[in-house]
Amino acid sequence: MNEPAALRVLLVEDSALLCERIAEIVDGIPGVELAATVGSETAAIEALRRDDIDVVILDLQLRNGTGFGVMRGLRSMPRRPEIVVFTNFALATYRDNAIALGARHFLDKSRDYERLPGVLRELSDERH
Repeated sequence: MNEPAALRVLLVEDSALLCERIAEIVDGIPGVELAATVGSETAAIEALRRDDIDVVILDLQLRNGTGFGVMRGLRSMPRRPEIVVFTNFALATYRDNAIALGARHFLDKSRDYERLPGVLRELSDERH
């Protein structure tokens, strides 16, 4: 019997330190793999068009562009991955806008860091 395909994650984050930490989290979850890491809106949209991505972990403030721009770019794509916003800017207005643009989860980096593995496990379980 074939093993189910891993849940493929695109990390959109411009902090190298956070990329390392989040990669460690993803690597520790069975059935979840980090497909790519990018640090800008343009690179994220290119990766989403090119690769088969199931989940996007998305920072809102990027080196170039924003997570909101990435979410708007997803609207024109035939296959939309699940979006997990992971930001330091956890304002209610940002949360409401992110949810309206299709984000399934909205996590505060400083308060919800420990929730990220559970969210990824939940999304993986739903898929399999």
